[in-house]
Amino acid sequence: MEIYVNAHTPMQGNGTKDRPFKHIDDAARIAQPGDTVLVAPGIYREYVNPRHAGREDARIEYRSTVPLGARITGAELLTGWEKYQGTTWVARVDNGVFNGYNPYALPVAGDWYFYPKDPETGKILDMHRGAVYMNDQMFYEAFTLEECLKGEVFERSWQPELSI
Repeated sequence: MEIYVNAHTPMQGNGTKDRPFKHIDDAARIAQPGDTVLVAPGIYREYVNPRHAGREDARIEYRSTVPLGARITGAELLTGWEKYQGTTWVARVDNGVFNGYNPYALPVAGDWYFYPKDPETGKILDMHRGAVYMNDQMFYEAFTLEECLKGEVFERSWQPELSI
């Protein structure tokens, strides 16, 4: 069976070509072994959790109808930015957008990760799991407002000119 998805559909459908689902996860909820989920071009800001597994002889295929036309991202579009000072801007995010998992409240952890240390105190500094992007470029995390306002190059960056 072919199941259709289109982020730009005016209203939620039933997955048919004439009435596509608005979200890929709606298709993932009903897709069975051998089904193909055809995703129209667009940005899909959602978590996709397939409910059923395919089989070796009958996979569930998720395919963009236009090569590289569909993009799944967990990122939310953040509007309402206000100038704070100089080249620093601020926006506030309601915790409800995270559905109980706020990556900005959780530190990166693992034996593979080398924590940065405060150069003055030697104290280990937490880096957080969340990231902010603008024009497909990820920003570096600043530990303090003062550090952010300085806008200095992050010395360990692979692209120092983009770390300001």
